[in-house]
Amino acid sequence: MVTRRRMLQGAGALALLSPLGKGFGHDQEKGAAQVAQQEHAKPAGDDYVPVTDPLVQRKLAQWSDWKFGLILHWGIYSVLGIVESWTLCSEDWIKRPGGVGYVEWKQRYEQLRTQFNPVKFDPARWAEAAHAAGMRYLVFTTKHHDGFCMFDTAQTGYRVTAPDVPYHANPRANVAREVFDAFRRRDFGIGAYFSKADWHHPDYWSPLWATPDRNNNYDVGKYPEMWKRFVDFTHAQINELTTQYGRVDLMWLDAGWVNDRPHPDAKAHGMEVPWAQDIDMPGLAALARRNQPGIVLVDRDVGGPYENYRTPEQTVPDRPLPYPWETCMTMGRSWSWNPHDTYKSPRELVHTLVGIVAKGGNLLLGVGPQPDGELPAAALEHLRAIGAWMQVNGSAIHGSRAIAPYGEGKFRFTQGKDGSVNAIWLADEGEPEPPASIVLRSLKPAPGAKLQVLGAGGELVWQQGGDGVHVALPPAVRRQLAGAPAWTLRISAVRA
Repeated sequence: MVTRRRMLQGAGALALLSPLGKGFGHDQEKGAAQVAQQEHAKPAGDDYVPVTDPLVQRKLAQWSDWKFGLILHWGIYSVLGIVESWTLCSEDWIKRPGGVGYVEWKQRYEQLRTQFNPVKFDPARWAEAAHAAGMRYLVFTTKHHDGFCMFDTAQTGYRVTAPDVPYHANPRANVAREVFDAFRRRDFGIGAYFSKADWHHPDYWSPLWATPDRNNNYDVGKYPEMWKRFVDFTHAQINELTTQYGRVDLMWLDAGWVNDRPHPDAKAHGMEVPWAQDIDMPGLAALARRNQPGIVLVDRDVGGPYENYRTPEQTVPDRPLPYPWETCMTMGRSWSWNPHDTYKSPRELVHTLVGIVAKGGNLLLGVGPQPDGELPAAALEHLRAIGAWMQVNGSAIHGSRAIAPYGEGKFRFTQGKDGSVNAIWLADEGEPEPPASIVLRSLKPAPGAKLQVLGAGGELVWQQGGDGVHVALPPAVRRQLAGAPAWTLRISAVRA
């Protein structure tokens, strides 16, 4: 994604890029996952810098209320249904189609822009599906590491609105604007994904030298004028995104290796280079916040004052974290569209959402749009199933906060702003309905508290026993909840 690279099997498509499919297998997916885990291992929060700007604090609190968001990876890689950007990288864990050399592959990849023509693109339908699923914010890939821009930038011709892109004449060709406007009309928070690396730009990957890895391919200390041009280019694009595309709430900056830290002990052909790739984050942040006061910056995997919240990827922490955080996770195995993808079940996705929110985090769920501009049918089906659950239980998710001890057995706890507590029962596979009686041991209702199950109506009878609080669930209540992946017991007040 993002800095992610799961090598997924291509959709055999164009003779232009054939042969495809060879070398895109499970071994590489496993290797990519291991690299991602190593790259995104973070210290225990000692480099998190709390936000002090009151406008950013307010926006961060709003983001925390949203709880559930959608991230969309869409670009020219979607034409073939292959992993986003990473086949351009020369690191030895990456495999390209069999028999195709690196230089030839890069030329073929860049020609994918001449095939990008998503004639079924209708972002209003995307927004409608996401809103019905209970999502409240969006992160969209304006530019991934490959450098292809999904917005009408004036800084490069490598963009969706260029004359050699078939879609450029479509009224919706300025894709990022169309997406942001459609989701904003649904009152979504708007996030712009932007890669700080740019493998197309000649001042990041200079054509004068080979490109051994993801980093820029020259010593910035020896060629400061080249690096300055790239920094100026990056800031100019951030300026465009924060002045020409309406309200933007989040600037989600990927490519964490682009930072101001030197690595003097870096080894040849490793993941690091000796020099710092200083993108001037203080200047970039000042620019973004001058244009969009209060914008939340997410300088992923870097730490410090510009990573306003953390983004553990494809994983759920086993305990609450001491800073704002968001798990970013794919609905299937891939961030971008893959015709052979397999999706997590709605039950698993609901349980994941509940588990994350109970620990104080947000879930940013990834779906890859198809090359024709539609969301995959399976993804839409899963969003509808999640939405059916959220329609009943969303008030236990949106605007909630973590409350210790966060969970107990099959229960996960959240707390509403009114002080009520939600005990969400995660149903086992094949568990058709709640049991006739449940026991809560770690939370005690306050005297006179009212208990009810969301979606069933009516107050429940409860009593304090020696082993905890016993709550009876009548047969009528249990029948109303049959088939749901989780059930929410709401307690109007608990003892301190």
